[in-house]
Amino acid sequence: MKKQIVALAVGLSCALPSMADSTPELFVMINSGTPQTQGMAMVLASQAMEQKASVRVLLCSEGGQLAVKGKEGAVLKPRNVTPNQMLQGLMKGGAKVEVCALFLPNSDLKPSDLLDGVTVAKPAEIASYMLQGNVKTLTY
Repeated sequence: MKKQIVALAVGLSCALPSMADSTPELFVMINSGTPQTQGMAMVLASQAMEQKASVRVLLCSEGGQLAVKGKEGAVLKPRNVTPNQMLQGLMKGGAKVEVCALFLPNSDLKPSDLLDGVTVAKPAEIASYMLQGNVKTLTY
């Protein structure tokens, strides 16, 4: 019986990827148009990035407005920055930022209206990404 348990444990340890071997990834979906909610999402994403996590941001609905050129939101204390500025900081740090596939077709906007570096998400790619074992997801 002990040999079977040991064999099962060894088999499982070989079959499952080690979380220590992979970079932690944070997937942040922002749907809210509320500046404090957007800001908190950006703060947590920034903290994760500082702790060596890879960050990917998906902006949908009112959250998509963060990716529109020329849009400036409310200034948030204590750092006196807007969620838009925080998003651009994440992008400078290497975060991948996308708008939902439904965002542009359901607005009066086009891809050229988005901040440089922001792309339109592909649903199949997003679903595949979300299902990876090392991806943590936050939704705001």
